[in-house]
Amino acid sequence: MARLYGLGVGPGDPELMTLKAVRIIEESDIIAVPKSGQSVNVAYTIAKGAIPGLDEKTIVELDMPMTRDKEKLAASHDAAADQVKNWLDEGKNVAFLTLGDPTIYSTYAYVHNRVRDAGYETEIVPGIPSFCAVSAKLNDSLTEAEEALHIIPASYEGAEEALHMEGTKVLMKSGKSIGKLKEYINSMDNPPTVKMVERCGMDGERVFYNLDEIDENASYFSVIIVRDKK
Repeated sequence: MARLYGLGVGPGDPELMTLKAVRIIEESDIIAVPKSGQSVNVAYTIAKGAIPGLDEKTIVELDMPMTRDKEKLAASHDAAADQVKNWLDEGKNVAFLTLGDPTIYSTYAYVHNRVRDAGYETEIVPGIPSFCAVSAKLNDSLTEAEEALHIIPASYEGAEEALHMEGTKVLMKSGKSIGKLKEYINSMDNPPTVKMVERCGMDGERVFYNLDEIDENASYFSVIIVRDKK
């Protein structure tokens, strides 16, 4: 029976793709990549770095607009899932590429749930999450002993309040929220230690080791790590 694979290609460096992800991509009939604008899909670019002959396979873009309009999002997810189901009905295995890991703030989840719940075969192939790669780039651990780890979408309401939780805070998809976050952190009574990596493992990578250095105009692919001072 044909199967849909949700493949995490990792944070940016093609060498961090898993052997399983590479094998399944090579064996799949259709390579599906989400399209949210005019730029080349980042996940596809990463995979191509690990699989030189990838562009010889059937590559199909699935429209996934960057919007918070719930109706538009649902419509795009429905359409993508329907397209995938058509391929599966034809007996074709589909590899859906996603940045990082498919289980962490990934568009793939919406397609996966629809296809799985319709009775089709699905499988998630994990990838290295961006925040693990960022911590490695900073040459530091994320947590120690009994420290908690909090993963927070920086652009959504409640991010500032979450900074008061004990433990390590990882702010993902920081981008446009960086200026507001810097201002809020500076206003805290005992500001924590803040570091950030932009475009980790990709072209244009930048590393920032303290809050004041952080560029407020950094890209969407920016991960901030906030740790309590010891």
